[in-house]
Amino acid sequence: MEWHGPAVAEAAAQVVSGRDSAASIIADINMDEERECDQRYPFSRCSSTGSIHTLTSSANNTDVTDDEDSDRGNQMSYKERRREAHTQAEQKRRNAINKGYDSLQDLVPTCQSSEQGQGYKMSKATVLQKSIDYIQFLKKEKSKQEEDVAALKKEVVALTIMKLNYEQIVSAHQSQPGQLSKQISDDVKFQVFRAVMDSLYQSFEQAVSTSNFAEISGSVISWVEEHCKPQILREIMCGVLQQLGQPESAFIS
Repeated sequence: MEWHGPAVAEAAAQVVSGRDSAASIIADINMDEERECDQRYPFSRCSSTGSIHTLTSSANNTDVTDDEDSDRGNQMSYKERRREAHTQAEQKRRNAINKGYDSLQDLVPTCQSSEQGQGYKMSKATVLQKSIDYIQFLKKEKSKQEEDVAALKKEVVALTIMKLNYEQIVSAHQSQPGQLSKQISDDVKFQVFRAVMDSLYQSFEQAVSTSNFAEISGSVISWVEEHCKPQILREIMCGVLQQLGQPESAFIS
């Protein structure tokens, strides 16, 4: 079969026309598919390029959202830990304060009462006030006891001096044993003693009241302080010895 020029040209035109028609048909099909895909999935693309772009954007957005959620979660967790630590510290402090008040109530006698019972708890203000009052009472008692101790020390010193003086007197009398007993008889000693007692009894009878025990006690103490002073006793002794004609040196050192 021979192809002449016009026939070839016509055939070529038909082929080209057929190709164009096929291409047009394929394009129409693709457009229909894209339209249908858009209707089904309005937020995505059916083309490969659009789909990849959409997936990439979604992945990036997901990563950013996950990071933000993680940061927010870490921040909330840190705040919660700080709040929990602060709560525990505050609770520990309050427990220590309450324990201190309980110890004060147990230690301070004025905070304890048999009428209230063992399980009774006073208010904190009452416990503090009673503790302050008890401490002040203890301070006063301490000062008083210190004064008593100082007075007792002075008394010990005075008694020590008196003891030494009496020891010297005893030593002086023991250095001449029997000398005074030879010079003074028992009868003379008794006469001197009776004369001294008679003199003292005169003032005793005038000064002491025997109406009741209280008056006896008070008047006896007053009489002793007034009539039994060392100087007065010495004067009475000297007067008695002069009456009896005895030398003072034998009885008075």
